[in-house]
Amino acid sequence: MGAEPRASGRDWLGFAVLALVPVLLSLDVSVLFLALPELSADLRPDSAELLWIGDIYPFMIAGFLVTAGTLGDRVGRKKLLLVGGALFGLASVLTAYSGSPGMLIAARALLGVSGAIMLPNTLALVVVMFANPKQRSLAIGVWISCFMAGIAVGPVIGGLVLDAFWWGAVFLVGVPVMVALLVLGPLTLPEFRNPGAGRIDLPSVVLSLAAILPVVHGLKGFARDGVTSVNAVALLVGLGFGAVFVVRQHKLPNPLLDLKLFGNRTFAGGIGIMLLASANISGSMLLASQYLQQVLGFSAVRAGFWLVVPAIGLVTASLLSPIAARRSRPGYVMAVGLAIATAGFAVLTQMTTTSGVALLVAGSIMVQFGIGASGSLGTDLVVGTAPAEAAGSASSLVQTGTELGTALGIAGFGTIAVAVYRTDMATSAVVDARDTLPGALTAAEGLPPDVAAGLLSQAREAFTGGVTLAATTSAVIVAALTVATIVLLRHAKPLGQPAPTAEAASKTGADG
Repeated sequence: MGAEPRASGRDWLGFAVLALVPVLLSLDVSVLFLALPELSADLRPDSAELLWIGDIYPFMIAGFLVTAGTLGDRVGRKKLLLVGGALFGLASVLTAYSGSPGMLIAARALLGVSGAIMLPNTLALVVVMFANPKQRSLAIGVWISCFMAGIAVGPVIGGLVLDAFWWGAVFLVGVPVMVALLVLGPLTLPEFRNPGAGRIDLPSVVLSLAAILPVVHGLKGFARDGVTSVNAVALLVGLGFGAVFVVRQHKLPNPLLDLKLFGNRTFAGGIGIMLLASANISGSMLLASQYLQQVLGFSAVRAGFWLVVPAIGLVTASLLSPIAARRSRPGYVMAVGLAIATAGFAVLTQMTTTSGVALLVAGSIMVQFGIGASGSLGTDLVVGTAPAEAAGSASSLVQTGTELGTALGIAGFGTIAVAVYRTDMATSAVVDARDTLPGALTAAEGLPPDVAAGLLSQAREAFTGGVTLAATTSAVIVAALTVATIVLLRHAKPLGQPAPTAEAASKTGADG
């Protein structure tokens, strides 16, 4: 401990370039929603095309993360990162200047694949560049902060760009950053690969895609359409292929994904906790955004500004929690953070249609501060527990867990909110208002003022009831997660410990 070399100025310069990657990739998700009205008026996609324009980017990211992370371990992380950066820049230009829905869908698919190439290899390079455990913890905290900052500032940046330019301009924001990555990356980033990793098993690549894509599709379908047979079948098909994938990995001498890493309690517990934490925070952010716009009547840009405030709590926790975890076991620090998040969800259960923005922001600050601590430390524990030669695989699992958690949160908590809304609005005389709050808002435009006011009051009450039930559910889940964190991660040593060898990392029940 303490013998590892400290990062140089060149390493920090390279990290500054790397830190922009998660900002852009997360920002690219949120800006699309703002651009959709202008984009739809210009390209006129049908309902199916509009669905794929929104879904194809996160689908491709989730599907290719495992392959990209493992491929980076084999062919070189810097090399693959630069390839991903070049593809991302190209895809950004193609997206911005798409002349048809089909071209836009294809361009955003390429964006997703290139994003999947960059994400795990960026994080894996951070592990290589910062061999000193204390510096690595700080760098990972900053990296996590950048990822969440992109989600938070996306609506703000997107709104400002759309006010000044056409819809395609929001997708060009990342092009200068990708140019900087391609110019400075070869000069500042180290290369690392595992020479003993063996060849990529192509059937495993196909199986990983066949497992992840249907699961994500099913979860997103639940959020959008509710529980349907199509979505249920997609989920079951994905889980079935996932089981086949696991069996194959156990039989291969050089598996695509080394499942022995899950034998380590800290590694497995960290990924599971981050998946559930991601589910709860994503569901919270989705419903907070809808509450601000559909209940309080804020514009997307104004709502975006208010959502930046809680994100400051997340960034703060991501930076401070590694410092606290040097003096105390990280499992306990994460548990304290999750307890704060539980209290934040309890605050959100008190929201009403007239409680205004203050209560929402106060509860959201607590939620994002608490979960920010678990995200930063959980990532550090997972990639710090894995040996350096498997850092790409470990990083891809962190990101895959986060992507699946996000899809699960949006589907689960979105479904809760919709179910409550439909139950409370089932007897509404306005049929078009029974399904969703946006439907009620649209229906109210054609009604007499007094009738419209009554309908909107009922619909907003119903939606807010769904939000508070979702917050209650999150409070219970995160409270249980707090206890699980203490049980599963209580043996994890304070941060600042040297990275393990491959043999130590794969030991069942290892402290990490």
